[in-house]
Amino acid sequence: MSEPVPYLDLRAQLKPLRAEIDAAIARTLDNCSFCLGPDVVQFEKDFATFCGAKYALGFNSGTSALHVAMRLLDVGPGDEVVTTPYTFIATSWAISYCGAKPVYVDIDDETLNLDPKLIEKAITPKTKAVLPVHLYGQPFDVEAVAAVCKQYNLPFVEDAAQAHGSKYKGKCVGTFGAISCFSFYPAKNLGACGEGGALVTNDTAFAARAKSLREHGSTVRYHHDEVGYNYRLEGIQGAVLGVKLKHLERWTRERQHVAARYAELLANTPLQLPTVTNGNESAWHLYTVRSPLRDELKKYLDSNGIGNAVHYPMPLHLQKVYAHLGYKAGDFPVAEKAAREVLSLPMFPALTDVQIRRVAEVVKEFFRR
Repeated sequence: MSEPVPYLDLRAQLKPLRAEIDAAIARTLDNCSFCLGPDVVQFEKDFATFCGAKYALGFNSGTSALHVAMRLLDVGPGDEVVTTPYTFIATSWAISYCGAKPVYVDIDDETLNLDPKLIEKAITPKTKAVLPVHLYGQPFDVEAVAAVCKQYNLPFVEDAAQAHGSKYKGKCVGTFGAISCFSFYPAKNLGACGEGGALVTNDTAFAARAKSLREHGSTVRYHHDEVGYNYRLEGIQGAVLGVKLKHLERWTRERQHVAARYAELLANTPLQLPTVTNGNESAWHLYTVRSPLRDELKKYLDSNGIGNAVHYPMPLHLQKVYAHLGYKAGDFPVAEKAAREVLSLPMFPALTDVQIRRVAEVVKEFFRR
């Protein structure tokens, strides 16, 4: 039997950087700068430059960054935020943490991102913001979302947790919304050695308040202006991310090469392949295909040593935690169909051409059967 192909290989990424990462961590330990500190400050500057933004603030997770983004927009009890039912649940957590209500609209069948054409009908006098996601690294239609938000004088927040380095019309995502949020969970394109996140903005007042909120609502130690949180990024994670950020553009190009090879090798299969729309650039956090035979294909890949995963098997409007919102099966048919069909194939920068061809051959074998 051929060598198995892992779904994700973090060791392959870490190995060539190990000496540099070890040295960076050693400096953090020597400086005893464990919570925030100079490594985080430097990473924040570098990540802001990478995104093309004025400010980037490190957080202990992307979820925390999203929560604070909602706080910056003064989202609270009785408010509504329009968002997608098809993503990781942290997007909706940020709304719920503020006591507000996630209001879902269906997704686009091609990109699986929130469908901008459906936003307007979901807006009510209670709507406070719009929160779309650059799902799987595929940029959502920024101009269409922005146009609706401008018409109704609503801010939008980019959930860019999966989109480090993705570009919309030549510009990095993360600078289009009033606020943008990233995750540095280890499996992300830019991953920490643990949890991490960032809030990115061009608004000086937002940046100042976010900095306070992540540190117990305080700008002067032991003086607290509002209810805040312990959402600080650890110094060691700042050091690790600072090393990895230097390699992110190369890793993105390698992911794009993997995606191009998959597109070439799987072109004549019955799979619905992901595509990048309007000349945009996906960072290809995931390479997610679709098939009505998803479950059978998944079993076949498993039995042949091909790593894979389902992102995501149940839309958020059908989750038990949100039963009180009153949604039911059939409300968002595109999202529900995607949940039945999606399957993510191995995707990481160090994936070799031999491995890519092996994945493609096993997929083709399945359909030949």
